[in-house]
Amino acid sequence: MPTSQASHTSPIVRIQPLGFPWATLDPFLFCVYHDDNYPRGNAQMGPDAPLTGRAIGQDFSRKDGWSMYHGSKVPGFPAHPHRGFETVTIVRKGLIDHSDSLGATARFGQGDVQWLTTGKGVVHSEMFPLLDTAAPNPLELFQIWLNLPARSKMADPHFTMLWSQDIPRRDFSDAQGRKTTVAVIAGQLADAGAPLAPPPDSWASQPEADVAIWTLRMAPGARWTLPAATGQETRRNVYFFKGSSIRVAGQDVNGHAAMELRASDAVELLNTGSDDAELLMLQGRPIGEPVAQYGPFVMNTQAEIAQTMADYQRTRFGGWSFNSEAPVHGREAARFAVHPGGREENPVPVPEATAV
Repeated sequence: MPTSQASHTSPIVRIQPLGFPWATLDPFLFCVYHDDNYPRGNAQMGPDAPLTGRAIGQDFSRKDGWSMYHGSKVPGFPAHPHRGFETVTIVRKGLIDHSDSLGATARFGQGDVQWLTTGKGVVHSEMFPLLDTAAPNPLELFQIWLNLPARSKMADPHFTMLWSQDIPRRDFSDAQGRKTTVAVIAGQLADAGAPLAPPPDSWASQPEADVAIWTLRMAPGARWTLPAATGQETRRNVYFFKGSSIRVAGQDVNGHAAMELRASDAVELLNTGSDDAELLMLQGRPIGEPVAQYGPFVMNTQAEIAQTMADYQRTRFGGWSFNSEAPVHGREAARFAVHPGGREENPVPVPEATAV
């Protein structure tokens, strides 16, 4: 699908094919979608399959429908640093084991969301334990990087868990009774329940920032109107990532695509395919500041990047207290979080089919 520009009267600004990572708009920096069909697990909670032919430590091959990423035995991302932005990790299937230099640990998934303000610096690991030794271990997630304004880039880091059962969801039925389900990770949707509170230093915590992160699932033939944003400067991307075809403001979209929509307009969506259509929406008022990025560090100037690298070499952002660079949290499948300072959370179990 080539990139297309719509007319100035259309609510569609542009449509382009999904890449890797997905194209984003300020205040978002990055969005990646992982959809791995891992095989059954082995005794080490890694894949019970040969790893030959993979660049272990740097495997993004999707060989046999899955990757090891930076993991050597268990797939995932061993200890690595961040500064100057936030990670929002939405896990739709499977589990992630998190550990960080703040002292926090967690196992989350099945519709849970982790929101981590990296601020002045965090080291964390994100590993994907394969707990089922008798059947496949599918993993599906988004990781979204949300920028921090200059005033918050050196804020204290903040670890937040948004458990699946707490995420507002709303079912809409059209005139034919066909359902669209919207899950609201950030922002507000009429009649979807009280919005979740973002971390205190997040751009999303500013009401005028109009940040929203929603997922949509549309039944075949379902019709739903995406409401206009409230902010005058808000920009909006909608990603069509599952399903065969949809119609957006009367325009057919027959392949998975990133669509920039005029946020001031309400836009009608129609699932024209024979299977469910799934979409992710990211919107917000731009921060509008310079971005200087070097790998996992996002600041405003190259001088700040150089200072960040020197700070990390000197302090390791608090160090690493775990015995492994890639810790996993045992064979018990329960989800949990231990926050900095020791506060524990043990959410109620949810069906694996629950996703956002």
